[in-house]
Amino acid sequence: MSEHEPRSRGVLVTGASRGVGAAVARAFAARGDRVLVHHSGPHSLDLAHAVLDSLDGVGHGRAAADLGDPDAVPGLAARAVDVLGRVDVLVNNAAMIVPPGSAGSRRGDHPLDATSYEDWVQVWQRTLATNLMGPATLTWCVARQMIDTPPAEGVPVGRVVNVGSRGAYRGEPDIPAYGASKAGLHAFGQSMAQHLAPHGIAVTSIAPGFIATEMAGYAMADPAAAEATRAQSPFHRVATPEEVAAAVVTLAEPGAEWASGAVLDFNGASHLR
Repeated sequence: MSEHEPRSRGVLVTGASRGVGAAVARAFAARGDRVLVHHSGPHSLDLAHAVLDSLDGVGHGRAAADLGDPDAVPGLAARAVDVLGRVDVLVNNAAMIVPPGSAGSRRGDHPLDATSYEDWVQVWQRTLATNLMGPATLTWCVARQMIDTPPAEGVPVGRVVNVGSRGAYRGEPDIPAYGASKAGLHAFGQSMAQHLAPHGIAVTSIAPGFIATEMAGYAMADPAAAEATRAQSPFHRVATPEEVAAAVVTLAEPGAEWASGAVLDFNGASHLR
């Protein structure tokens, strides 16, 4: 490897069995990094294997864990170390917006005036457990490993990239738990950016708008909805998972340390602040 070629890093990508997470895993592997593909459980096992098989290079692996369960998170971090040797980059991508047992829409809408108190409490607890507590507990485990285990020569101590959402700023009236969880994730990332900088660990977040994934399928379900969704951006389209993945890889680059603490708006000028 020449001094101008990127050095291989160990990268843990959560929620990597589909959508943005899968695209992120492929983008890091194409860069020459080794990737641990995380997925949530047996129902996504086949998808995770398909992503794993699609990765360029060698040294990759897979692990299942429920990020909403704090007892499961240390095992995921340990598995990542077993596979990768060291986690140099953590991408907190996994998120949920469907309450358990929901018979409603794919998104699990829960507007306050049309949701029972019991359902309201359940969706808030589950969403925050997965979308906010999950990244918080996994970051604790991985950042401690970054601090305690020196990186390879030429590799920064650590990079953490959180995948947030435009909804943290624009508001999510029908899925407020999701919007609030992403706002909390942005704030968590900025707190960690300040706390972990003395250790050489940079933390950034990206706040995408609509992306052409299964999760956003409701917004493209019929011609009228698809047109309204595309019209939110002056580019008159939604983002691709590959575009988001390219931005995540850039935020995690060794030379991107001075972006630490930033939240990158990534919504095609559909929401400006």
